[in-house]
Amino acid sequence: MAEHYFSRRPTSREDLGLVRCRLRGLDFEFLTSSGVFSYRRIDSGSRLLIESMVLPEGGRVLDVGCGYGPVGIAAARLSPGLEVWMTDVNERAVSLALRNAGLNGVGSVRVLQGDLYEPVGGLVFDAVLSNPPISAGMRRVVGPLVEGAWDRLVEGGSLQLVVQWNKGGRTVASMMGSRFGGHDVLARRGGSRVLRSVKKGDSEAGS
Repeated sequence: MAEHYFSRRPTSREDLGLVRCRLRGLDFEFLTSSGVFSYRRIDSGSRLLIESMVLPEGGRVLDVGCGYGPVGIAAARLSPGLEVWMTDVNERAVSLALRNAGLNGVGSVRVLQGDLYEPVGGLVFDAVLSNPPISAGMRRVVGPLVEGAWDRLVEGGSLQLVVQWNKGGRTVASMMGSRFGGHDVLARRGGSRVLRSVKKGDSEAGS
């Protein structure tokens, strides 16, 4: 079986690289490696999410499936009052994200290995951000990510996902609408859209 970036323990040789980029007016450097998602450059979906994500001034934010860390690390730099948590199932990605947090001056972020929300226990968040791995399985990964967000968000908290509209994005939007009672589009570029759903009380959709 071919190895995927959502493998727990990549067995491919670790081929390190460095990505330099400018995101929302700030300069970043990210150590990357083979065996993690989009290791040669910041992928267009993550870039669009970073450019359009709506962050609270304070509170707690979770980046699910963080990879080597661009979304969560950008959130920490853009809103220094945030408590940023990041999770990924891939141990190589987690190691890189920890190193990249220090490299970009946000060493206080928490990066944990595990599946979706499992590593953060019973914590709740003001925002959940993700560029979800649709190729890992809509039922096995993406569905639980959307469904689980409801119980992981404070009242008024938001789930913000970037999707490729013609490659599962419509299905994800439907999931978000069913669970949260609706969604809006924060940004679109090419075939990608950033979708946001807000937790508004114990609505029928969320019950």
